[in-house]
Amino acid sequence: MSAATTFFDLQVNGYAGVDFNQDGLEADDLHRACERLEADSVGGFLATIITDDLDAMCRRLSTLAALREDDPLARRLIAGLHIEGPFLNEADGYRGAHPRDAIRPAAHDPMTRLLDAAAGLARVVTLAPERDDGFAVTRMLAARGIVVSAGHTDATLDELRGAIDAGLSMFTHVGNGCPIHMHRHDNIVQRALSLADRLWLCFIADGAHVPFVALGNYLRVAGEDRAVIVSDSIAPAGLGPGRYTLGRWDIVVGEDMVPRAPDRSHFVGSGITMRQSADNLRQALGLPDATVRRLTCDNPRSVIGI
Repeated sequence: MSAATTFFDLQVNGYAGVDFNQDGLEADDLHRACERLEADSVGGFLATIITDDLDAMCRRLSTLAALREDDPLARRLIAGLHIEGPFLNEADGYRGAHPRDAIRPAAHDPMTRLLDAAAGLARVVTLAPERDDGFAVTRMLAARGIVVSAGHTDATLDELRGAIDAGLSMFTHVGNGCPIHMHRHDNIVQRALSLADRLWLCFIADGAHVPFVALGNYLRVAGEDRAVIVSDSIAPAGLGPGRYTLGRWDIVVGEDMVPRAPDRSHFVGSGITMRQSADNLRQALGLPDATVRRLTCDNPRSVIGI
């Protein structure tokens, strides 16, 4: 595949047995993950660091940035870093796999620490708009050209609109990072979809995070001009069932390749690849090749302006 048609993934937490959120990530680990991503037709991606205590997040961002600098393959494939958290909604369901004790309100100083650790590579920050007082951090990030994405949030419609006015431009994995049981009509999924003309809307296309019948509906609302497919992959992606990690989580992945919390109360990232995602869009939803390419190759690059 040419660079223009290879997949681009805005959310990769790990791959091929490698967890980007582990302490002690080594050069060989990152190189191996990049080799496998490229073999699976990924031409670029954002390595994603999720919520932990601030020192741990900074350490992991700094490690990724340094390892990328020293590896030509990693420099070619890793277009930047996606910081998911820690400024999220801490309520059960909304926080998903993000540890409650590390979640905090958005503030200038901790955000600056994270950006400094990322060494200029931060391209996307996912936060909950209701945790960003006056949308000050959103404004700061947008002013620096960093994509601000809503996620793990129960923001009201007014809060989402205010955040958009301040620079919010995307919504992370719509339909996930929210409780199984919500109000049947007034919920964060409906609010996000109602703003599809103002936001990039990201979806995981494994049929588990969002059932295909719902995904088809969501994509019709979002439209192919504003929708993006992400993997949200963790270490089992590209491999098979087994035991893996994501940050603090020890995960058992079953035959369905869906990583779940030990109590099976929620998902913990995904085990899908972008190639499998594209196949699902064609086979389960009947989307034509041109639309699949737009959702998995073109739109993700447009989000970050490449």
